[in-house]
Amino acid sequence: MLFRSRKIKLNRPVERKENNNHLQALYGESKMTALSEQLLRKYYANNPHPYRLYEQHVDTLLTRSDTLLDAGCGRTFPVLKKYLGRAERLIGVELVDFTETLPGIETYNADLAKIPLPDASVDLIMSRSVFEHLTDPDSVYREFSRILRPGGSIVFLTANMWDYGTLVARIVPNRFHAKIVKHVEGRAEEDTFPIAYKTNTRNAVDRLAASAGLAVDSFQYLSQYPNYLMFNGALFFFGMCFEKLISHFESLRILRGWIMVTLRKPGQ
Repeated sequence: MLFRSRKIKLNRPVERKENNNHLQALYGESKMTALSEQLLRKYYANNPHPYRLYEQHVDTLLTRSDTLLDAGCGRTFPVLKKYLGRAERLIGVELVDFTETLPGIETYNADLAKIPLPDASVDLIMSRSVFEHLTDPDSVYREFSRILRPGGSIVFLTANMWDYGTLVARIVPNRFHAKIVKHVEGRAEEDTFPIAYKTNTRNAVDRLAASAGLAVDSFQYLSQYPNYLMFNGALFFFGMCFEKLISHFESLRILRGWIMVTLRKPGQ
């Protein structure tokens, strides 16, 4: 390693200004070299992370009378709890066991293809960093369409198939992913799940949405700092140069790391 690595907690803003909160720890505790941290502070302090853009988009669609469902909400529903008091009903669905409960949030341990809710009972479904793990996306799209009310929406943020990190992940067997992610991001191994990448391109989303009777309202390519390379300053620098290039030229947007998609169930 060219630069001495040290662990820093990213559970504080990189700067003290309020508008830099998007650089708080989105991945827990991460390994980062001094050079990586310096470049991150200098070149990304005012760049909103895709997680923040995703939440802002959900905000524009949500009303206080809505039922909001977080699909794959996580053991502690970290995103869903932000919406307490901002919707009529909050529902979290997760395949693994929950590690906490919270008044005002209904939780279900269930497969996303078999959600124990009535037809047309949800106004808005959100899902962050989950769709890359779907092994049967056709069933999930149809299930989401079933529980959505007419006029309801789905917003999901997931990895882009053509991002270099995704391409590497597709080559590396799933059994190695947890250890690699723990090393480069500091994430607990039990929070890394097998990937499938069956709904991570525009063509796949269009096909799956159409088959489930859903319309694609928006499809955006988003970028972020090279978080997988923070453990090495030189690699982070080259990753940053690449990210700045694909962010600047719209013709290269297909190479950005994330896709954020909004689907709508026709009817209102």
